[in-house]
Amino acid sequence: MLDTLKNDWHDILKSEFSAPYFDTLLQFVESEYQAHTIYPPKNDVFSAFNHTAFAQTKVIILGQDPYHGENQAHGLSFSVPEGQKVPPSLQNIFKELRTDIGCPMPSHGNLTKWADQGVLLLNTVMTVRAHEANSHKGKGWEPFTDAVIQKLDADPRPKVFVLWGGPAQKKSHLLCNPNHLILTAPHPSPLSVYRGFYGSQPFSKINDFLVQKGITPIDWTLS
Repeated sequence: MLDTLKNDWHDILKSEFSAPYFDTLLQFVESEYQAHTIYPPKNDVFSAFNHTAFAQTKVIILGQDPYHGENQAHGLSFSVPEGQKVPPSLQNIFKELRTDIGCPMPSHGNLTKWADQGVLLLNTVMTVRAHEANSHKGKGWEPFTDAVIQKLDADPRPKVFVLWGGPAQKKSHLLCNPNHLILTAPHPSPLSVYRGFYGSQPFSKINDFLVQKGITPIDWTLS
């Protein structure tokens, strides 16, 4: 899998790739791909990094683990390939996007355009068994993605960390750099979206911060 990682992340994460826990993780993941249907496809596991180089990262949106339905996960948190039905949480994200900054409702759920502009769409667990949510939780991805978050936090270039829901917000203890903005809100899931996700205005807050820091804002439109 590591041969699919092509940009500056390869050197940034070199110490993690050589750590004993990561070798154990890779062995586990390889065995899972051999024995079960695993998402995303193996070549897409590191897609978030390939689309958003370390040096270009402006925004980090943390997800939990990949979608576990067929043809949904493609390595970017909350995103699905074009042609796939937009999942409920992403529909709610799009509703807030429209209310917040007036973007038209997208006709698809592929967030690659965001990723290519510097929005790292990172799941804290990067693989999952088909139809078994959280099935790879606690298998070794968390130390790796924690290290990713810490390396981004240590970088002095201003960034926005977007933490939606309890699991993402538990990562806030990894963030201590005052150069960055941390945005928190309930998860956009239908179960919690009315508890404060709607009206949280993350997209305008992100762009206001980036502009204030002299950084090109994100074009959030997808259609």
